[in-house]
Amino acid sequence: MITDIEDYFTKGCGRCERFAGPDCSTRQWSLGLNGLRQICTEAGLVEMVKWGHPCYMHQGRNIVIFGAFRGDFRLTFFNAALMKDPEGVLEKQGANTQHPDMIRFVDNADVARMENVIRSYLKEAMDYAQAGIKPPRDTSELELQDELIDALDSDPELAEAFWSLTPGRQKSYVINLGSTKNPATRMVRIEKFRPKIIAGKGALDR
Repeated sequence: MITDIEDYFTKGCGRCERFAGPDCSTRQWSLGLNGLRQICTEAGLVEMVKWGHPCYMHQGRNIVIFGAFRGDFRLTFFNAALMKDPEGVLEKQGANTQHPDMIRFVDNADVARMENVIRSYLKEAMDYAQAGIKPPRDTSELELQDELIDALDSDPELAEAFWSLTPGRQKSYVINLGSTKNPATRMVRIEKFRPKIIAGKGALDR
């Protein structure tokens, strides 16, 4: 994965074989991604690289992160449970996402068209960070399968990555493993999922 922010906008995130090639999704959405970058930096957000993607912070808290895919690019809000979404533009990333947390763009021109909305949502999120307001904690505990517990206990790198995931992404793995009662199948799935967990992805993420 990349560590230099400029690499993302010129080469990609470095998480797949299309990195630095003409087929990289960041090439397709270059205009829109750079538009989002300008809006975020003009809002006063601090630009970082996290998990191979541009991440924007305020008062030491993550505010938004970019993502580029073949069919769209996204501006995803952390602490989405706080967002009021008066324009109804936020979508859930997947079936296991608890709260709508992203604005999806399917055209580079969408960023300019939605600039005022984006700036308004960024300000709302920054105001929460400034005031130290956090979303209520999800008190429901995940019931991990025995095979997953054993894998985490025996693999410190995997354990650190898993517990760094958002609750929704953690839940996506528990749900997937719970769809089979066969211990051997669960172990195979955990091994298959390991690279995605290390990369900070959920079970349904590409």
